[in-house]
Amino acid sequence: MTPFPLHRIAHIVGGELRLSGADTPDTIVDGPVDTDSRQMVPGGVFVAKPGAETDGHLFVPAAVAAGAVLAIVERPVDTPVTQIVVPDVVAALADLARAVVAEVRATGRLRVVGITGSNGKTTTKNLLARIMAGAGETVAPRASFNNEVGAPLTMLRVGPATRFLVSEFGASGPGEIARLAGLVTPDIGIVLMVGLAHAGGFGGIEETFRAKSELVQAVRPGGLAVLNADDPRVRRMAPIAADRGVEVRWFGLDADAAVRAHDVEVSASGTRFVLTVDGASMPVNLRVLGAHHVMNALAAVAAATALGVEPADCVAALETVEIAERWRMQPLGSDRVRIINDAYNASPDSMAAALRTLAQITAPGERAVAVLGAMSELGEQAGEEHDRIGELAVRLRIPRIVVIGAEARRMYLAAIAEGSWSDEAVFFATADEAFEYLLGELRDGDRVLVKSSNSAGLRFLGDRLGESFS
Repeated sequence: MTPFPLHRIAHIVGGELRLSGADTPDTIVDGPVDTDSRQMVPGGVFVAKPGAETDGHLFVPAAVAAGAVLAIVERPVDTPVTQIVVPDVVAALADLARAVVAEVRATGRLRVVGITGSNGKTTTKNLLARIMAGAGETVAPRASFNNEVGAPLTMLRVGPATRFLVSEFGASGPGEIARLAGLVTPDIGIVLMVGLAHAGGFGGIEETFRAKSELVQAVRPGGLAVLNADDPRVRRMAPIAADRGVEVRWFGLDADAAVRAHDVEVSASGTRFVLTVDGASMPVNLRVLGAHHVMNALAAVAAATALGVEPADCVAALETVEIAERWRMQPLGSDRVRIINDAYNASPDSMAAALRTLAQITAPGERAVAVLGAMSELGEQAGEEHDRIGELAVRLRIPRIVVIGAEARRMYLAAIAEGSWSDEAVFFATADEAFEYLLGELRDGDRVLVKSSNSAGLRFLGDRLGESFS
């Protein structure tokens, strides 16, 4: 974190400063900020966040034992450490993040990029961070730190030497992206797509559109909106950008996009395509599995080149990335039985893209196996969307479909109705039952996709299968 004296931190978060030991109001704090006592390091700041299952205040002693020098709390804790008592630690976290970013930005060196979209945020964040790391110190979220706690924690990692902050903004309802992006007022806002992910929380696709467009509205006047030319809903955000004096840079497969891809070829070792940036073309060998990740790469290149990185340097960085993130199209197992663990998140769009990838990378003489679980947060559209995925798996001629969990059962029924006969489609109530079945069913030459939302827990099934067939 950027160095601040204790009295200034207390003022920023609107809290009561309670000193301990030799600390004074002028004592400087510059250690990392975290809500997890297990991640605490000497000099760190611990934020005691109450949770649904436990209370961060119970872990203040553990954080202090690990080296915390300051605790931000909602009530005083009987532990020898300086504390700032605030009404709401999550609000305090946001206030502190805003101040830290503003402090560094005042030097004129820091550039901020915000990313949102129904799918692809984390992959795009990782690709862009890899590119920008070659141009200067870059701060980006760990894993999917994109909510009201994770996003500010990422911002608080910004220090005096940071050149680029890449922020990922997720949301489960209207107004959340506006609040998070409003903490930093991005120089560049990337909108990947508007789909049905979390549609239940938003109340429908039009509400999702409005929520994602909050990022464009948050970009500073004179900044840049990087928009998906292939998504008609994202295209509708161009007038919003124009009204704010924000330039638009298009990416996609569309021939008019400033940053586009063509001649896309998908294989089990990755995806090849030709990248064109402002008229200049070059080949790319992306090792991340799936044609859908080409769009994420294009978005990253569009932002990076706007920040001054040469296209050739973007390509060199992209080609070093082997996986998007753990549990996202992650290759496991062996050449004998290849497991693709993509069960960290799922929406109708990402589920369909993963199934198409499975079909594309399965060579003649090999067998595609789809292990599917529920897609969460789809609201009243959940049943219909699960039906469509079951139908799609059959239409893609995937010969073995394994559906797991009561919430996903409609995928299995839809596959049967679409023409999956005999034991081509099977259903199991639990992952353990499916694991035992798959141990006996999988054979040499199988290519296995494990795909579900995080809540279904199939990512751990994917790990188990990967270990069993390694």
